[in-house]
Amino acid sequence: MSFRDVRSALNTYDGMIPTLGDPFNADAFAGGEFRCRILANFGAGYNHIDIEAARQAGVAVTNTPGAVTDATADIAVLLMLMTARRAGEGERLLRRGAWEGWHPTQLLGTHLTGKTLGIIGMGRIGRAVACRCHYGFDMSVVYFNRSEIRDPGVGWAQRLNSVAEVMETADVISINVPGGAATHHLIGVDAIARMKPSAILVNTSRGDVVDEAALVRALESGRIKGAGLDVYEAEPEVSPGLLALENVSLLPHLGTAALEVRTEMGLMAVANLEAHFCGGSVPNPVN
Repeated sequence: MSFRDVRSALNTYDGMIPTLGDPFNADAFAGGEFRCRILANFGAGYNHIDIEAARQAGVAVTNTPGAVTDATADIAVLLMLMTARRAGEGERLLRRGAWEGWHPTQLLGTHLTGKTLGIIGMGRIGRAVACRCHYGFDMSVVYFNRSEIRDPGVGWAQRLNSVAEVMETADVISINVPGGAATHHLIGVDAIARMKPSAILVNTSRGDVVDEAALVRALESGRIKGAGLDVYEAEPEVSPGLLALENVSLLPHLGTAALEVRTEMGLMAVANLEAHFCGGSVPNPVN
């Protein structure tokens, strides 16, 4: 929706189910009270909604955590494999008729088994990525999270003291933090500069968590080996620099793109609406 559509909707409907592309920013809530009393967000991430502005306007916000966990973790692992094993590059080679047949040094990539995975943001999705890689590829796991993780299921993962330490240590880095002002360009010039030249960066969180221009420069110069991205700073626009590179795997925000997952997300959003209008406690409050 456009800004005008958002303002109109706030004054027209009692409740809404917004998606990532609907800009419920501070300006949208400016100017007093609205008919709308709840935004039951269709998705776990809600950085497109100004939570404090919504609260001040008396608009509740909910989301759909849990439903997105496994599907998003699967895409993170897919991007790791695509990038490490140069799968996209190989497919493009094949499709343009340039493949000359098997030979011993063809498209040599990175073997993930036994490498070290770094997780930035060890929430539900971060833990799901960690488990897939630890048990599936025998990877060691280090992570940074703002709070201590009390989950015995990932007791084998090592908590480091900072984002910088994870960036320096890991062979593959998976970004799994929420979007918003607190994480804008969390992975910027300094963080990327700490990565090993052989390392791969994967982002399935929100595009603006990574400084896209800094990432392009690092990939172009060979400062890091590769990247796998499902999200971008200015979606649906993608940096021309990324599109021109062979050492980056690009997906069109497929994190939750499975019928069962999207259905569960919709049902969770409806359950939040139903609970709100029935006067009960919403299952998944954000504010």
